Amino acid sequence: MKDIPLPAAFDELMRAQARALRAKDQAPRSVDEWNRRRVDLRMALLGAIGPDTAKHCALEPRVIGTLRRPGYRIEKLIIQTRPDLWATCSVYVPDPVKDKLPAVLAVHGHWAGARRDPNVQARCLGLVKLGFIVLAIDAFGAGERFTAPRSGSYHGALYGSTLYPSGYTLLGMQVYDNRRAVDYLCSRPDVNPGRIGITGASGGGNQTMYAGAMDDRLQAVVPVCSVGNYQAYLRAACCVCEVLPGALRFTEEGDVLGLVAPRALMVINATRDAFQFSVGEAKRSMERAQAIYQLLKQREKIRHVTFESPHAYNQPMREAMYGWMTRWLKNEGKGDPIAEPRHELDKPEDLACFPDGKRPERFLFLPAFAAQAGRALVSRADKRAPDHIEDWESTVAAKRRQLVRHVFGDFPRTPEPRAALGKPATTGSVRSTPLTIHPEPDMPVPAVLQEHTGKKERGPACILLHLDGKDHALKHPLAAAIVEHHWNLLAPDLRATGTTRPAGGIIGGAPDHNSAEHALWIGRPMLGQWVFDVACLIDWLAIQKTVDPRRIFVVGIGQAGIVALCAGAALEGRTGSVGALGAPASYLTNEAYPAGTHMGLLAPGILDVGDVPHLAAFSAPQRVVIAEATGADGKPLEAKRLREAFAFTRNVYRIHKMENRLTLLANGRAKEFLAGLE
Repeated sequence: MKDIPLPAAFDELMRAQARALRAKDQAPRSVDEWNRRRVDLRMALLGAIGPDTAKHCALEPRVIGTLRRPGYRIEKLIIQTRPDLWATCSVYVPDPVKDKLPAVLAVHGHWAGARRDPNVQARCLGLVKLGFIVLAIDAFGAGERFTAPRSGSYHGALYGSTLYPSGYTLLGMQVYDNRRAVDYLCSRPDVNPGRIGITGASGGGNQTMYAGAMDDRLQAVVPVCSVGNYQAYLRAACCVCEVLPGALRFTEEGDVLGLVAPRALMVINATRDAFQFSVGEAKRSMERAQAIYQLLKQREKIRHVTFESPHAYNQPMREAMYGWMTRWLKNEGKGDPIAEPRHELDKPEDLACFPDGKRPERFLFLPAFAAQAGRALVSRADKRAPDHIEDWESTVAAKRRQLVRHVFGDFPRTPEPRAALGKPATTGSVRSTPLTIHPEPDMPVPAVLQEHTGKKERGPACILLHLDGKDHALKHPLAAAIVEHHWNLLAPDLRATGTTRPAGGIIGGAPDHNSAEHALWIGRPMLGQWVFDVACLIDWLAIQKTVDPRRIFVVGIGQAGIVALCAGAALEGRTGSVGALGAPASYLTNEAYPAGTHMGLLAPGILDVGDVPHLAAFSAPQRVVIAEATGADGKPLEAKRLREAFAFTRNVYRIHKMENRLTLLANGRAKEFLAGLE
């Protein structure tokens, strides 16, 4: 085992697994090999970014107002990208238009004003004065598409990750929106549909790369201050709009850039940018992409340009982009920089489609869309409510496989159950022994085993989980009650929690923002990794002389209740009773998840398996205790609402004729809780 500080262990593990996943990467050796890889890679990308739609809805473009300016006009436009999802846009049009013109889709990053930000306006104005039609679009959940529009609104963290449980990703939503924006440009009589490009910086550069990779109609692609490589993201924080779940299982960024070939690609980097966008990391990806262009004999269509600059899309960068767009969309020049025409910025409020901030009634915001998609999945699961045990057993077997393989990304091989034990200490009637297990090499999971000194026979053991770590679990009144009950108590620091929580990972109200994202990059969502830790803890407890291996209970406090229920759902026959105290009763919410929510719980696509009540039902006929379950407002449900919320679970126990093994408590009194587990 390596001597790695506890807070660094998780990220080191993710980086090591990422390196192993991509260790055999090599450039394609022939055009045929690349063409096969290209098809497979696009399919993998489509699977990773989330559900598409079988049939496009009508765009229903509406020009809400027009601003007349010398030599051009700005149309304030909305288009419908999905049913009731309206994108707010600005269209810059040379005036007059004498022929079909080339067009550029301008996508923004995390600039305070979204599409109306001065940084974005500048490139739109430069392009329109050079004879391009430009469509600037607000990204989903940003700008005028944020729930309460304001400068600096952020569509990432717990706002954007609201999409995950229903299987959607913010990246996928942006890819689809941008495809529909190209549909709109192609529909305009003043646009040449064979001469369309795209550009953006930062998160907008990320959008640019994926749009270029997935949409062959984009003939010139210019991502700015956004290209690095996927493994570099494991050393940084990024917005959820940049996370491609499971990407490192099937590719690295260089091949994604290669999907743009044989179309024109210019990548711009800055020398003083963040590590994940640094020149050195970008060069790794560009070498792969350049090899693909060389293979296709299109070397002149790829260019890497660097500037002495911080993270930006400044004037020299824009001028490089103007020359590239002019070369490949107008067939003029050699792609060298073109001086930026003089321009005057508009006031952001003048560009607003809805100056008063009030959007139409049929205008879905990101959390509401996520809730709508989630409810559809839950409704489908509810319709599969079983009528008899055989029906349920076939259903739960398939759903358990789906949960483990597709939602959790499968489990590694379980190691031999071993633990490094520390020196026991006795306080009163409680003996505490520190210990550490290693579910995976170099991933320590510290824990404390507590036993009542008066305990003489084998008996139950309870693994008590808390997502703030073992110290918080041991301070909870339930911990003392468990030991007083003469049960063994094991309280762990699940990976990336407690003493193993990586430093600096709290962003946007999510206490585990970075670790949750890093886990997604390698295709092993944090929730699945926590369940695997529980499996290894169970294996170790099962060989202890004071533990009855048939009576190992798993209980989660607060949000860790979902981990406990998922352990019961996934680890068939390995858990005894399962309990959740103060856990959310559902993943569904019409609002963004509140601050303090662990992003690691938001495993992509988990609602396709089932909501919290369905996951609880997977443990049947083992005992399950649900106490003080909370609603979307974070408050405990009263008894009636609690029964209604877990109606599906109750039905499963009813068909097993084991209703008494499901305990629903509106209160969290320890005596009643422990009685339910027994």
